[in-house]
Amino acid sequence: MAAPRFFVPIDLAPDAAGRAIELPAAAAHHAMRVLRLAIGDALTLFTGAGGEYAATLVAADRRGATVRIDAFDPVERESALAVTLAQGVAANDAMDYAIRKAVELGVAAIQPLATERSAPLPAGDRGDKRLLHWRQIAVAACEQCGRNRVPDVAPARSIGEWLAAWSGPGFVLVPDGMASLSAIGAPAAPPGLLVGPEGGLSAREIDAATACGFTRLRLGPRILRTETAGVVALAVMQATWGDLR
Repeated sequence: MAAPRFFVPIDLAPDAAGRAIELPAAAAHHAMRVLRLAIGDALTLFTGAGGEYAATLVAADRRGATVRIDAFDPVERESALAVTLAQGVAANDAMDYAIRKAVELGVAAIQPLATERSAPLPAGDRGDKRLLHWRQIAVAACEQCGRNRVPDVAPARSIGEWLAAWSGPGFVLVPDGMASLSAIGAPAAPPGLLVGPEGGLSAREIDAATACGFTRLRLGPRILRTETAGVVALAVMQATWGDLR
């Protein structure tokens, strides 16, 4: 059984073997209270800077847990196909699912978008907590799938602002799109994938994306839910151009 993985956002050098570190509070709680690890158990740590560290749990009490760094492995599991998922903000569970599965499928970055039909975003502290929640989902997905670099989940912005700032190739998912991924060549630069919320993008938003050079893309004859559409598109893109070939 593989050693459980923990994200530790601290400064660790590849030559840190032998160093003892305190696990962050959340990681210590998960290790001790959820996984019920014991002294001497193996763990894998990653900092988000690349590579991972084999470690051993050497001390634990109610105040926290201490691990010893044993070795560094420079392994990378990032896809060469660096897709930015621009996801119209969906209802809580759907948005959580879309972020989690996108990370598992190797997405490079996630941009939540406010669109005409997107779920409302709370302002102020509640909005900050929502963003933190999404980022924690991305971390947990990396811990599960073996990625050692956490893709950025950016603060939400309007679809108009994002389209105006986007300079690379892009695809927008629409049920009546004329193009399919099987008929498109690999993009020359990291692409953006634009997915609407529940109810989809409005005709005006689709036209705006097209005016910015986005290709209208279809995913077969069935209309997929918002949290399904991005996952399917990413899987096909990775299978066609990325690291699922």
